[in-house]
Amino acid sequence: MNKVDVIVIGLGSMGGAAASALAQRGHSVLGIERFWPSHDRGSAHGGTRIIRQSYIEGIEYVPLLRRAYAGWRELEEQSGRSLMTLSGGIYIGDPEEQTFTGALAAARHWDLPHEVLTSDEITERFPAMRPAPHAMGLFEQNAGFVDPEGTTAANIQVATMHGAELHFGETVLSWTATPGGGVEVVTTRARYGADRLVVAPGAWSQQLLGEVGAPVTAERQVVYWFTPDVSPGNPGHSDYSVGTQPVFIERTDGNRQVYGFPIVDGPAGGIKIGFFQDLTPTDPDAVNREVLPFEVAEMQARALELFPHLTGRLLASSTCLYPSSPDDHFMIGLHPEHSQVTVATGFGGHGFKFVPVVGDIVADLSTRGRTDLPIDLFSLEREALRR
Repeated sequence: MNKVDVIVIGLGSMGGAAASALAQRGHSVLGIERFWPSHDRGSAHGGTRIIRQSYIEGIEYVPLLRRAYAGWRELEEQSGRSLMTLSGGIYIGDPEEQTFTGALAAARHWDLPHEVLTSDEITERFPAMRPAPHAMGLFEQNAGFVDPEGTTAANIQVATMHGAELHFGETVLSWTATPGGGVEVVTTRARYGADRLVVAPGAWSQQLLGEVGAPVTAERQVVYWFTPDVSPGNPGHSDYSVGTQPVFIERTDGNRQVYGFPIVDGPAGGIKIGFFQDLTPTDPDAVNREVLPFEVAEMQARALELFPHLTGRLLASSTCLYPSSPDDHFMIGLHPEHSQVTVATGFGGHGFKFVPVVGDIVADLSTRGRTDLPIDLFSLEREALRR
């Protein structure tokens, strides 16, 4: 049985970034992924993911986002791929609602460039949108979207360039921390040994992490692409497209929060939109990937509250999986029983923008047992995970 420095289980967004970071630091790396490269079975597909710094979920995330932004540009240079587009972002809510107040708190605390807009000012700036009359918005120019499939492919590319051995279509059956240090991993193909292990299992956290992964719930998420009615007198196609329309997050009057993207693929494209709350728990191996007519109708009705002319046909829909923790914060750290094992999971639909910095954090933990980056919020032993 050959032995490497580090085995990485899961080569999606976070595992791929970890494999790349470890290989670039000179470690021998074996990565194992049950699906194909840049697959669509987990959380890292769908063409676009929002990237933003005025962070609604908490001011603690912003230093990591600043590091991540630099990491995106570095990954673009290393891979020769264009991954990040800064289209601007608008976060709309009732004046006292978290979507607006959370973004404003982060922007003010970290002195991030931003503009506060009234409902009328939002419509004047972004003609396709008609928020509720009492809504407020925070506009952030330094926001936009990244390419999830391209990002995962880029990390796989860079990891391979630096000597990582990556296996696809190979399922991990079990892993064991061996007495005295080291790990052993058994797959559908072979048995492998390593000094250290990284487990980045996404929606399969309960299956691969036992009690440590038990708090993670796999949730079924659906996103939709709708076409606008651009008849004379209505906002034109360009008003929905990159260059005018920013990425958006909106929740007013107690409705379910929605998020979405401008049209990114020309006249044949559509606005991408989805719900971000009250998702359905699921078994990742038995998730229903068929999108039902009532789901389409519910989404379009909600979309029309913000985009009144988004009345065209449904172009496409896609399902993905959110691995969510009980408090919606990430789970990153050394395994509480096996210090040679590093865990990265619980990213819950808002982690993709952190991919480059999570790769660095995991590489730090795996090789040094600690990181200088601020990750106390993500402790595997925090109270919220014990309830």
